[in-house]
Amino acid sequence: MRSVPTTSLDLTSPQVVADPYPFFAAERARHGVAWHEASGMYLTFSHAAVSAVQRDRRLGRIWRDRQPEDYLEPFNLLHRNQMMENEPPEHTRLRRPVARAFNRGHVERLRPRVREIATQLLDEVDPAGFDVIGDYAEPLPVLVIAELLGVPSSHAGDLRDWSQAIVRMYEVAPSQQVVDDAVRAASDFAGLVRELVGERRARPADDLITHLAETELSEDEVVAAVVLLLNAGHEASVNVFGNGLVAMLRRGLRPGADVPLTVEEMLRFDSALQLFERTATEDVEVGEVVVRAGEKIAALLGAANRDPAVFDDADTFRVDRDPNPHLAFGVGVHFCLGAPLARMELAESVTALWSRFPDLALAGEPETRGTFVLRGYHSVPVGGEPQ
Repeated sequence: MRSVPTTSLDLTSPQVVADPYPFFAAERARHGVAWHEASGMYLTFSHAAVSAVQRDRRLGRIWRDRQPEDYLEPFNLLHRNQMMENEPPEHTRLRRPVARAFNRGHVERLRPRVREIATQLLDEVDPAGFDVIGDYAEPLPVLVIAELLGVPSSHAGDLRDWSQAIVRMYEVAPSQQVVDDAVRAASDFAGLVRELVGERRARPADDLITHLAETELSEDEVVAAVVLLLNAGHEASVNVFGNGLVAMLRRGLRPGADVPLTVEEMLRFDSALQLFERTATEDVEVGEVVVRAGEKIAALLGAANRDPAVFDDADTFRVDRDPNPHLAFGVGVHFCLGAPLARMELAESVTALWSRFPDLALAGEPETRGTFVLRGYHSVPVGGEPQ
């Protein structure tokens, strides 16, 4: 029997979900990597170990259909054909056409439109008090990614609902209600995208769906790519924005002179994505353990991003922290393709919000989503005198 470090950290406990960072720090002081019997995989707590997990090609994303397969086929179909759930050469084949479409200048071309959407949304809020998540942080990235893809803005509400239903399946122990909602959302979402792909093949437009439909990808693969882009683009932006904003407002901070540096600290300080699984395709040494072929190991991104061995005063939010080698977007072949869009969107939305409300402050207690893997807020009440 192998002797390996172990952890009994309960990833579902309300205390851990509410604030995982003191728990991560306690674990990191004991070990960089430890076996977690409850989830049947290793957990990584240090920046070095998390980085190693993401960089080592022998630790891959190996998709296995969720059970029961027949019932969960709509959910499985979207993930089976996603670049994020595959390794090279399949990952490369699925990622290349999406990367080509992104590289056509779509992101920078959208910057003025992001500013325009941000201004319109802020024009509609009640300065005496509004929910900065529901009224601003959520609709903005959905409208942006919908415009980039070529999805009519009339579907924005549906896209938000479908995205949230699907990503709740990534939590540690989803309930049956969560499973049912995810299957329904996956089916409805895929149905809309198939309609739009058919329309673009008949009448091409200058949007991402058209460009993907013109590639060598199958229809199932185009659908999976579009759903991934919407889910990742929406969820990451909303949660990074909300988590970072709450962290700043609780501390009486405002963005620094260099807003992109503040955005990087928002990404680091309270990570939107906390856990990302990999499976060993052969025996791999990570830190002080050997992960055997077939075993799983999870990169705990939030733990890595608070590692004091890498970040001075790691538990302090510094609006001008530089350098900031956080791992929020991942590293290696699975580095987030949408990172440039997310960074641009966050910088523009943060700038617009504080320009309009320079004395922005919390107007009540934020309501968390109560989830661990994708960490964020349902609502954040704020107020302030508009400029």
